[in-house]
Amino acid sequence: MGGDKAPVPEVAGAIHAAKEFGHRVLLVGDKSSVQRELDEHPSASNLPIEVVHAPERITMDDHVRAARSKRESSMHVCARLVATGKADGFISAGNTGACMAIAKMVLGKLPGVDRPALTGVFPTLKGSPVVVIDVGANVDCEPQMLAQFGLMGEVYSRHVLKVKRPRVGLLSIGEEEHKGNALTRETMPLLKVMDFHFIGNVEGRDIFSGEADVIVCDGFVGNVALKVSEGLADMIRLMLTESLEATLSRKIGYVLSKSAYRDFKKRVDYSEFGGAPLLGVKGVCIICHGRSDSNAIKNAIRIAAESFTSRVNQRIEDELREYAKAG
Repeated sequence: MGGDKAPVPEVAGAIHAAKEFGHRVLLVGDKSSVQRELDEHPSASNLPIEVVHAPERITMDDHVRAARSKRESSMHVCARLVATGKADGFISAGNTGACMAIAKMVLGKLPGVDRPALTGVFPTLKGSPVVVIDVGANVDCEPQMLAQFGLMGEVYSRHVLKVKRPRVGLLSIGEEEHKGNALTRETMPLLKVMDFHFIGNVEGRDIFSGEADVIVCDGFVGNVALKVSEGLADMIRLMLTESLEATLSRKIGYVLSKSAYRDFKKRVDYSEFGGAPLLGVKGVCIICHGRSDSNAIKNAIRIAAESFTSRVNQRIEDELREYAKAG
């Protein structure tokens, strides 16, 4: 109920996911509003979609304190459904801070996790996605937290994105080990001894180069990278569209290259990646952009299901236990 155009894209995305993937979807929110929108789609009557009533909603303008006060909000009800095993994961396009707070409060942290981390997935020049962790959950971090982020991101890349041997890099201002701030320099030796393929420092340009499969950073830096990337992608799409439509000859060229342009838009479209998984909590939680369209919601449902079936949380817990033993 918290997205920019809720519940329209949420309902449409749920319908697409139920049709395409066969997943059972619980739409949680004000029952009359959600049901009214669902009734706009007659084809949904035979799909495994159910409406669960939640009388309260947390808006984008609400302070994170609303996470504690609005106990019957759609976010709270969603989290409780996961905590009690009635749902395998929950998705929200609402207030990010409130959603993270509720997930930590209701689901709790996995054993061995100091702080859950928000995981961004970006397109790369090589065609394979890169995981950037953390992109906003923790603006002040300690080296041990970043080491855990690296482990969680590596597990997610390997088991959900199906990267055989993910290359893990530490985001810094230069490739040399001595480059960076105190946090990155102190994190470097911790990542070196982790049981995965650590490739050392990477720079901001490497987020899109495809040279790394997982990039570790604190939430302040990661969130700036996320917002810059979203803005750049929007600017490129707009500039390209305006340029192609500027003259008759370019319009003809646009028509001839329409399939290539569609492919470009798809490669840089955030909605293809669904949302950002909150790794480190006891349950699957996917946090979507407030402006998410139905395609983003559909893909968020897909990612949630894949995270659950691949047992990402159990694998993270197991590997953190082994890391603790070794260290």
